[in-house]
Amino acid sequence: MKHITFYLDFVSPYAWLALEQMPKALQGLSYHMEYRPVLLGALLQADANPGPAGIPAKRLWTYRHVSWLGQSLDIPLQMPAQHPFNPLPLLRLALAHGHDGCINRFVAQQVLQHAWVGGHDANDAQRLQALRELLQEQKQGDERSDEVKQWLRTNTDQAKQ
Repeated sequence: MKHITFYLDFVSPYAWLALEQMPKALQGLSYHMEYRPVLLGALLQADANPGPAGIPAKRLWTYRHVSWLGQSLDIPLQMPAQHPFNPLPLLRLALAHGHDGCINRFVAQQVLQHAWVGGHDANDAQRLQALRELLQEQKQGDERSDEVKQWLRTNTDQAKQ
């Protein structure tokens, strides 16, 4: 069985599209998926890359591109009310519902759907609380813990390699 490590940040619409396409792309193949949240901003900063949201023309093109991709792949995708948004609350929330820096597909899907379906504010306090309640059975730790923060740093450092 082959292994895939899927590094993802919930601020990225491409992470949502990839997650939704993964079962179709891997159908009939034997792969073990590992989902590891990372801080995309830190990865971009490490290479002095402002990223698509930091360049107005590139941001507009990216928004059009992901909207087109979502529509052509029949994946619901509506830009959040604020983008880019601070992904730290979602990253830490997800990691608190995982183990040793990994989250399962259900957690990844619920958090990405929270950000990319409906066009809402991803960091709205009431919506975040509803997401916590939805994920309650998956809870492993405290999203404010040093352990969760360290997992995010470690995952991000691993993704740089």
